[in-house]
Amino acid sequence: MTNPLLDAWSTPFGLPPFDLISDNDYAPAVDAALAESRANIAAIAENPDTPNFANTIEALERADETLGRVLGAFYNVAGADSNEAREKLQREFAPLLSAYGSEVSENKALFARVEAVWEQREALDLTPEQERVLMLTRRGFVRAGAQLEGEDADALREVKSRVSVLGTDFMQNLLADEREWFMPLGDDDLAGLPDFVIATANAAGAEKDASGPVVTLSRSLIVPFLQFSDRRDLRKKAYEAWGARGANGGETDNRAIAAETLKLREERASLLGYETFADFKLETEMAGTPKAVRDLLMQVWEPAKAAAESDAVALERMLHADGHDGPLEAWDWRYYSEKRRKELHDLDEAGLKPYLQLDRIIAASFACANRLFGLEF
Repeated sequence: MTNPLLDAWSTPFGLPPFDLISDNDYAPAVDAALAESRANIAAIAENPDTPNFANTIEALERADETLGRVLGAFYNVAGADSNEAREKLQREFAPLLSAYGSEVSENKALFARVEAVWEQREALDLTPEQERVLMLTRRGFVRAGAQLEGEDADALREVKSRVSVLGTDFMQNLLADEREWFMPLGDDDLAGLPDFVIATANAAGAEKDASGPVVTLSRSLIVPFLQFSDRRDLRKKAYEAWGARGANGGETDNRAIAAETLKLREERASLLGYETFADFKLETEMAGTPKAVRDLLMQVWEPAKAAAESDAVALERMLHADGHDGPLEAWDWRYYSEKRRKELHDLDEAGLKPYLQLDRIIAASFACANRLFGLEF
């Protein structure tokens, strides 16, 4: 029996044939794709021909083509429509993929070929694009620990494997907390909510098999609820639940995971010769260094803080005008900001909604690309 993930795709734009793929297809496809990738890597590393851009760098670019296709389909679905089977697969794939990545980066024969191409780059008459790919390939190997030996190499492999598992656990714990919590709404609890929020709450209630509308921790529902609900007590309850995701105790608590992740990141940076994980992480980013990031943030911080404090004074005044004592709280910000925006600018998000339908957003995106770049769709 064929596997639709491994068969040739005849779909428009080469998209995965999601209608033919079941959750049972992913694990066998990943196993087969990993075996193919390992064979491709071995063929490159053991190639008796003198290393050059085509037989080493280009070949590496193509080595994981099937694996990338399979994983792209899987993580697209798992990220957009998670379920127990897909979460189990994510937990299974994390250590497998980390182990494969370490195998590649620790393959001394393979890295020696990459180094050979790198060292003769000026004599290869490469295009600017090829020079860039070569630099990125070599840098990726070095940052993955290809130059480490012995105990350091073993330690880095263990760190990377553990971090990949922790990252999967962290995200799945957040999803679990989001799935479990919801707040039923009675008729008196809908005050201030526009029709589109009520419709979303009703749909969420039907999904939860509730007898009416509910608020969940889905961003598409909780944010507009905090923005429009007249019920300050319910806004507080919803906001506190939203902020407590991953910190509720029990199996889904992420605090220990976060602490271990930070410790492992520090160890990874140290093994690779960086002062901090921030130095390692930012090396490949536009900012380049932690100091550059901090300098930019501090330029923004003072004016942003002053603007926020000015807004807080105005919003707290509105809070008191509504008969509430005490300071402005976190669950009040979106609500009174929306009121102030409407008051100052006559801008009503609920009124804008009919103009922001998906088909109109797509048409606007295409129209913008046409005006900017002359592209036709």
